[in-house]
Amino acid sequence: MNAPTGLPDLSHLWMPFTANRQFKSQPRMLAGAKGMYYTSVDGRQLLDGTSGLWCVNAGHCRDEIVQAIARQAASLDYAPGFQLGHPLAFEAASAVAGLMPQGMDRIFFTNSGSESVDTALKIALAYHRARGDAQRTRLIGRERGYHGVGFGGISVGGISPNRKTFSGALLPAVDHLPHTHSLEHNAFSKGQPAWGAHLADELERIVALHDPSTIAAVIVEPMAGSTGVLVPPKGYLERLREITAKYGILLIFDEVITGYGRLGAATASEFFGVTPDLITMAKGISNAAVPAGAVAVKRDVHDAIVNGTQGGIEFFHGYTYSAHPLAVAAILATLDLYQRDQLFTRARTLSPAFEAAAHSLKDAPNVIDVRNIGLVAGIELAPRDGAPGARAAEAFQKCFDIGLMVRYTGDTLAVSPPLIIEESQIAEMFQLIGKVLKEIA
Repeated sequence: MNAPTGLPDLSHLWMPFTANRQFKSQPRMLAGAKGMYYTSVDGRQLLDGTSGLWCVNAGHCRDEIVQAIARQAASLDYAPGFQLGHPLAFEAASAVAGLMPQGMDRIFFTNSGSESVDTALKIALAYHRARGDAQRTRLIGRERGYHGVGFGGISVGGISPNRKTFSGALLPAVDHLPHTHSLEHNAFSKGQPAWGAHLADELERIVALHDPSTIAAVIVEPMAGSTGVLVPPKGYLERLREITAKYGILLIFDEVITGYGRLGAATASEFFGVTPDLITMAKGISNAAVPAGAVAVKRDVHDAIVNGTQGGIEFFHGYTYSAHPLAVAAILATLDLYQRDQLFTRARTLSPAFEAAAHSLKDAPNVIDVRNIGLVAGIELAPRDGAPGARAAEAFQKCFDIGLMVRYTGDTLAVSPPLIIEESQIAEMFQLIGKVLKEIA
């Protein structure tokens, strides 16, 4: 495939989660970024309405993070994490633990959200085995859930296109809760919908079907992002916590998106006041400057595994790049920025203006729902006859053409800007989306 004039050869790179042939015929290429903006290869400024991929929470190319990475690369570029350590890894673990709910102060570093999820699932299995409950192997996910692309993650995940190609090789002992999305009951809810807490009670049916003594863990996103911004109904997460605690089942919150300020708190667990047993994270943990992820684990879960062996390696799991020196340098610098600039508080303060701007699109052409919480919103569009996803895809392209980056999944546009956004930029984002929706009506 010949590249457009002035671009490198595009044929060799197989792009992830991308319509490759379509992209390479009309590439959207980025050349730089700073603060709230990307710069395209043709020099246009693009307001970043998506924090990259839900991950650049503190804004792009922050000097403090850049300098921390550069200093670390010059002094210790890599250190093995197996049977060896380096001080910055332990400092970063302490810093992350300090932002987690009380008691969740044992941190296992990974390199991505997908790795964090697979790590958490393995910790859950190891925990029950260490306690003499080796028969607890079943995992419960949720329809429309996204938990990365490892075989564990797509097994407990519930997005059909992510699963169907690999369906013959998914984990066998997995079941799924129903999703919580209902246009009939919850369209245009502001914040948490009033209807839907009862959907958590479906876990009781699953528990009765499989017997609680066989179930290791339930994993959900507190707010499901990648499937189109599904906000948990009032009381839903609380009910999941009650049921899992009743039956000795571990509860895992996948906070790869919601962690580090997206909802106006360090974690969604803090925001909703519901504490799980494990939290998976990535994205905002390092402001995406270096790939990084982690799992926060309740101390009693950690101790059951670590103290449950007579000696030697307690948990046969890890990654070559766990707690990579550059990654933990980026984590420490990022967490310092969050605290210094009070970005979580800033997100919470901006949330009412963000909500009002998002819901100003209620009467825009083809809008059938607006969902929001914190600094994230989903604008669901009516699908075109026989072409699901086409309307949102066109809106995504048109937004890019006029200087705004949004995400789309199915026929839902997702907006999740960096936490440094100004109120005027919030207004500009939704005005541009409204303009595009009129153009493509």
